[in-house]
Amino acid sequence: MITKPDRPRVLLVDDYPDAREMYTEYLEFSGFDVVEAGNGMEALQRAVDTTPDIILMDLSLPVMDGWEATRRLKADKCTASIPVVALTGHALADISEGARKAGCDAFVTKPCLPEDLVREIRRILDRPPASSTKKSSRPGRNAKRS
Repeated sequence: MITKPDRPRVLLVDDYPDAREMYTEYLEFSGFDVVEAGNGMEALQRAVDTTPDIILMDLSLPVMDGWEATRRLKADKCTASIPVVALTGHALADISEGARKAGCDAFVTKPCLPEDLVREIRRILDRPPASSTKKSSRPGRNAKRS
């Protein structure tokens, strides 16, 4: 059986199926595995179940918005170290600052070109970890393999 090389896993959270489909196709084409969620509650469950390397979080979501979902992810020791990128149509400066206060590591305004989103994901995944004491249950992109 042929296995794929370890590809970074992205959790894409957006309530619009067309947006999820478009970004998923481009991210998979660009070398990522993608897991999708349509609301904040699904995002919390998928983050625990799949241990993504990064989360793309729309802020305006049904059931539980992206603000609250991000706060909960960052408060949970199992998901706190996963970078969260706010992916939203709100371009106001206070929205960006609010997203950072909620725990987002970066902010991307929609609509954005898929290649710009991929560039931002790679920038975040290629940064050295904030602390060498944080360990993931899944090797990151820069982990050495034996």
